[in-house]
Amino acid sequence: MKAVHFGAGNIGRGFVGLLLHEGGYELVFSDVAGALVDAINAVPEYTVHEVGTGGRDTVVTGFRAINSQSDPDGVADEIATADVVTTAVGPNILPFVAPSILEGLKRRDAAAAPLQVMACENAINATDLLRAEIETRAGDEWATLADRAVFANTAVDRIVPGQPADGGVDVTVEPFYEWAIEKGPFGANLPQIPGAHFVDDLAPYIERKLFTVNTGHAATAYFGAAAGITRISDALADPAIAAKVEQALTETSALLSAVHRLDPAELAEYRATILTRFANPALPDTVQRVGRQPLRKLSRNERFIGPAAAAAERGLPVDGLVAAVSAALRFEDDADPQAVELQERLRSEDASAITASVTGLPEGHPLFGRVLDAVRTRQSELGS
Repeated sequence: MKAVHFGAGNIGRGFVGLLLHEGGYELVFSDVAGALVDAINAVPEYTVHEVGTGGRDTVVTGFRAINSQSDPDGVADEIATADVVTTAVGPNILPFVAPSILEGLKRRDAAAAPLQVMACENAINATDLLRAEIETRAGDEWATLADRAVFANTAVDRIVPGQPADGGVDVTVEPFYEWAIEKGPFGANLPQIPGAHFVDDLAPYIERKLFTVNTGHAATAYFGAAAGITRISDALADPAIAAKVEQALTETSALLSAVHRLDPAELAEYRATILTRFANPALPDTVQRVGRQPLRKLSRNERFIGPAAAAAERGLPVDGLVAAVSAALRFEDDADPQAVELQERLRSEDASAITASVTGLPEGHPLFGRVLDAVRTRQSELGS
């Protein structure tokens, strides 16, 4: 069996690639970073180091890497004979992955078993986005190619912090992980991925993860940055910050319970597990890394505005989520283009205009006024 994985970075090697390896797949990494591709190809194995309670080291073998920028034909040829294709590149990069998969499907033997495609991204229904990109590029030809692949959405969760500069291609991760995959598209032919679980309805898993893990992680980063704290674990060690994060997650849990009928007690246990993970002092994660790209994280369907808007529409509390949005508006990092852009726009744009453009909320939405007040407060701090 063979799996082609797009994105040879830390998530690709330390999570998705690791589980595919444990499932018995030959691993082919595809990436545009030439130096990373060369580094992977220069070693016969790499180690995934789990740090924290219950952690272990796992050696990964049986892999190689291809530079998809310099050798697109090589990637397409690998896809043509693969069993599984996965991605961990970021939702915005999926359009650039689609042409390689499409070309691989064109070269695939029509009699072969369908290629199993899963996008493992921090986005709702990312595989659907990838499939739409492939279909659009295929045009009328898709009618003859559609049977050559099946597409399944996934929800993935594992904290992979910034890595030491001298770590080579080894990866440091937390022991906890979750990979939920919708099983319907596969029928009776499920991929062999130990540790993954296949579910009938993925929506509750996606939103539980996005509105707990992603919301909580980013909230910790923004509250921590506002307090002048560097490490995520140190931020959660501050009782005031921990209480603010807990309040935001209590609000998202109330929404998840209302929408998906998830058990409040189980959600409380899940929240506690997530906060324990963030507080793991063995993970050298920083508020700057986790807080980067605030414009994306403040957008309509992301980790703050998404749950807060849905909660406000139902008359549920949103004070904790709005406080996290306020902290995000204060996030500054000269090395992050989005953080720089956000502060520049807050200094120069009308409050209502920037609230609408960043969050995607219409002025009549029940959350709009709360966010608008937060924007005006930040603009006042900046002297705008």
